[in-house]
Amino acid sequence: MTNPKTGTPLVELRDISIAFGGIKAVDHVTVDLYPGEVVGLLGHNGAGKSTLIKCLSGAYKADSGDVFINGERVEINNPRDARAQNIETIYQTLALADNLDAASNLFLGREIVNGMGFVDESKMEAETRKIMARLNPTVRKFKVPVSALSGGQRQSVAIARAVYFNAKILIMDEPTAALGPQETQMVSELILELKAQGLGIFLIEHDIHNVMKLCDRASVMKNGQLVGTVNVADVTDEDILGMIILGKKPAKAA
Repeated sequence: MTNPKTGTPLVELRDISIAFGGIKAVDHVTVDLYPGEVVGLLGHNGAGKSTLIKCLSGAYKADSGDVFINGERVEINNPRDARAQNIETIYQTLALADNLDAASNLFLGREIVNGMGFVDESKMEAETRKIMARLNPTVRKFKVPVSALSGGQRQSVAIARAVYFNAKILIMDEPTAALGPQETQMVSELILELKAQGLGIFLIEHDIHNVMKLCDRASVMKNGQLVGTVNVADVTDEDILGMIILGKKPAKAA
């Protein structure tokens, strides 16, 4: 995969630090992301990767450091601020309302209303069918609760919601963790499709094979610090494992 690192980053988290009760969860970390790029964030549980990315999603406020979007410093104090910057987060838990259908989930909190102020369910369903046809044509059940859909299809609904509302920056937290091989492949293809559309994606991931397959670069954290960021094409999965376990950047990528 080529690395599209040219011009101004879509996102730069610069010199971010966050401490909880005196323990530095994130310690002066800088990572960036370019349009049409997938950057993997790796590290053991407790390495700080989720805490770091929650500064971008608006779930946490950094103690120090800055967030830049398209080269401009921005304040992200809550998820609404993040959304205003076209940042959407897809958590492992998906945050879907199981009892609602795909369209109701897609437009949850942002329903389309007609001229009389009523929710326009047929318009919402038509829009949902349109975007799902583009993202995941296997979703054909539009009248059933999303709890009746497969894991990969549910993931597609969550991704569709982000894309429909003009996400430019997508944070994905282990999107294939609970999926079988076929569904994992489906979500992988979705990620590559979004990348081709110019979105920038931060992928929090444990599976090194997914990182090697989907990511342009990988940023590895250990004990709250950044071990380093490498071009995936320049390293092996053993190199990345060494970064995660030993906290050592491979010599050829230094």
